[in-house]
Amino acid sequence: MVLPGGSEHTAPDDLRQLAAHDAARVTVPGRAGPLAALDTGTADGGTVLLVAGFTGSKEDFASLLAPIAAAGLRAVAIDQRGQYESPGPDDPAEYSVAELAADVRTVARQLRAESPGPLHLLGHSFGGLVARAAVLAEPGLFASLTLLGSGPAYLTGPRAELLEHLGPLLDAGGVQLVNDTLEQLAMTDPRAQAVPAPTQEFLRERFLANSAAGLRGMADALLTEPDRVAELAATGVPVLVAHGIADDAWSPAAQTDMAQRLGARHEVIRQAVHSPAIENPARTCAVLLSFWSDPGAGAAAADDRAEAVR
Repeated sequence: MVLPGGSEHTAPDDLRQLAAHDAARVTVPGRAGPLAALDTGTADGGTVLLVAGFTGSKEDFASLLAPIAAAGLRAVAIDQRGQYESPGPDDPAEYSVAELAADVRTVARQLRAESPGPLHLLGHSFGGLVARAAVLAEPGLFASLTLLGSGPAYLTGPRAELLEHLGPLLDAGGVQLVNDTLEQLAMTDPRAQAVPAPTQEFLRERFLANSAAGLRGMADALLTEPDRVAELAATGVPVLVAHGIADDAWSPAAQTDMAQRLGARHEVIRQAVHSPAIENPARTCAVLLSFWSDPGAGAAAADDRAEAVR
């Protein structure tokens, strides 16, 4: 979601949803209909399923796809239902965390049937809450879970305050008015203004393609999700908590606490705010590949590295 705010810790021109990649544009089955995806093709080393956040899309992972494939893994990045190129139902209730997680599990089962090796799951931001619910519902499907710029529970702070205005804006002028309002807010943000024009056009096109019902339902989920950290820890699924050094959604402190409560690996990514895969893709990919090569490796060592970054 395009939101005001910025930090000296991020590189404003390093926005790479338009990065070149060799992934095929495909659809995969979801419970409410087909989901648009980018798929690098089968590989012997296993598969990574990448789930986008609120108002995001599969393109948020574009810079990671070729390096993941080069490492011997299949990468499949999806639009969730109602996002960008994935159709979705007209009922906001169909966009609950549980419903979206059921889509993820449906895709995961197909990927497990198609490809050998482990299946790793990554969720960015709101996609992390969805991915967590998928693991809680069916932990045996997944070899690991990565929470990238995600949190332990519902969103708070300035981004949550903006979400509370979403319903009235949709009532007054639909998705177009929401987009126009966010673009006006972005005009006060030097970071947003530094985004290259082709990327700005893509972001506009993508936002306008969102389902109004999806925006309502996902926003409600973001504002009400309970803390399920203890439940996740009890599954025994290895977890990586990774986030930008200046994350302005769930705070770095909240994500650090979540990692400690999970006994998870914890990585802090420099030159990144809330979207490390876009803002610092090289470092993000290195962190992810290290985790996926040995998900059970010591969380304590990763916390030591994270502390050294601060």
